[in-house]
Amino acid sequence: MAAPPRPESLALLDRLVAALEAKGIVTEAEIAERQANTDKASPETGARMVARAWTDPAYRALLLSDGAAAAEAMGVSMAGAPPLGVLENTPTRHHLVVCTLCSCYPRAVLGYPPGWYKSFAYRARAVREPRAVLAEWGLMLPDSVEVRVVDSTADYRWMVLPMRPAGTEGWDEARLASIVTRDALVGVAVPKAG
Repeated sequence: MAAPPRPESLALLDRLVAALEAKGIVTEAEIAERQANTDKASPETGARMVARAWTDPAYRALLLSDGAAAAEAMGVSMAGAPPLGVLENTPTRHHLVVCTLCSCYPRAVLGYPPGWYKSFAYRARAVREPRAVLAEWGLMLPDSVEVRVVDSTADYRWMVLPMRPAGTEGWDEARLASIVTRDALVGVAVPKAG
């Protein structure tokens, strides 16, 4: 658990917000609204986006060409957020998302990053030995599948569009979304029908 903020840090933050307000850059209300939006974001949003892409070819095309516009189409405000790229897994390519420097993560559509995503061990090992990391998560991919590690940065955030599992034909979007986990959205897992 993090230590409580020091009084001098809170005072500095108050002065910064006051200066931004005085210059007309942002209001305290806008900051509070953005924080509330971030706090309510969760992996269920990304799961709904994936489920819709699995059932709606036009939305799938939008998601793959402009992730931020696809998020906005689902009612998610991407104002002030970095661009969102979406990586499509295929039978021959599997994507694994990592932020090698810190914890850059598409919070608007996935919520706050899990602790393991921010850990040095994950960040370093995902790049050096991605198959070993995936195996530790229980994901064994055939050698014929290329594992592509993609670095999420402060300038560009990534999420994965996993392959739709066999046996889900005829499922509605809500049922499909229920099998898409946060872990599948960053590539350490895949959705399972059963």
